[in-house]
Amino acid sequence: MLIIDAHLDLAWTALQWNRNLQESAYTIRATEVGVPGKGRAQNTVSLPDMRRGRIALGFVTMLARATGRKVEYLDYGSQAQAYGVAKGQLAYYRALEMDGQARIIEDAESLRAHIAEWEAWEAGGADPPATPPLGFVLSMESADPIRDPAQLEAWWAAGLRLLGPTHYGPGRYAGGTGSELGLSALGEPLLREMTRLGMLLDLTHFSDEAFWQAVKIYDGLVLASHNNCRALVPHQRQFSDEQLKLIIERDGVVGAAFDIWMLKPGFIRGDSNEGVFIENVVDHIDHICQLAGSSRHAAIGSDLDGGFGREQSPCDLDTIADFQRLPAMLSARGYDAVDIKNIMRDNWLRLLYRAWT
Repeated sequence: MLIIDAHLDLAWTALQWNRNLQESAYTIRATEVGVPGKGRAQNTVSLPDMRRGRIALGFVTMLARATGRKVEYLDYGSQAQAYGVAKGQLAYYRALEMDGQARIIEDAESLRAHIAEWEAWEAGGADPPATPPLGFVLSMESADPIRDPAQLEAWWAAGLRLLGPTHYGPGRYAGGTGSELGLSALGEPLLREMTRLGMLLDLTHFSDEAFWQAVKIYDGLVLASHNNCRALVPHQRQFSDEQLKLIIERDGVVGAAFDIWMLKPGFIRGDSNEGVFIENVVDHIDHICQLAGSSRHAAIGSDLDGGFGREQSPCDLDTIADFQRLPAMLSARGYDAVDIKNIMRDNWLRLLYRAWT
């Protein structure tokens, strides 16, 4: 089954972690043996493994914060640095496109053609065609690289189609995870410019305060690209049922994340991942479906390369190719073929087509 993953930090991983994602996860692990640092030699995501797992489309991020906290490879001391880093990440995606590894999708016509090509490849036959390029929808996690709201149009022209205005802690535009800050003075003008351009709003990482302020101002299509359920894992990083219902009412989609601290209550980073399984991801998918009364609002947004590897992923997951195990797990819970297709790919397609037509 073709799959869409709504949150992959590919450029951040390639450039800030110095990983050649054109090599397999196993080769990357071998090159990192003895390299110090969290997640090293534990990689789960690469372009070959995405193809092996039939991840036909990914929402891929640009990620750089300008908080001045100087967390290595993530926070920068000035906005100019964050802008430069994000521009470099954009250039990486364009380079993959030039190399024939990827295809950046910016409109409904190119999306339909891309999915049709992958479906033809999947149909195969005695002489299947070569694997098509991976599809990328460009996203930004934390709007800190955007110098001011007026510059958003230039980012749109460069291919940016989804924007999550904040990340962890205080951001230039809004308070994020772990804060009780609302929108900054720049936040409302940014949201209004997003509405004008038709740019999708990713609510992931908003503080509760910023979340409710944002949805009153922004009246376009919303999503939560990589977000789990607070009812199952009580933490401010997850969304409450009230927040999830707002996304559902706005016909949005929520992508389930695979980071196990978002799957297991009380998990502390550094603990063993034993006892946390891919089935726990299905728990969150099922919770959203039960809230919605249908399968139309739950999907995948793995964040599998978000600064960790196998050590902080479900213990029965080796690489991103293991997403192909999800359909059988959903079927075992009573989901039919249409439901499973919705969750694995069609909900994200429906959202993109609505945004782009």
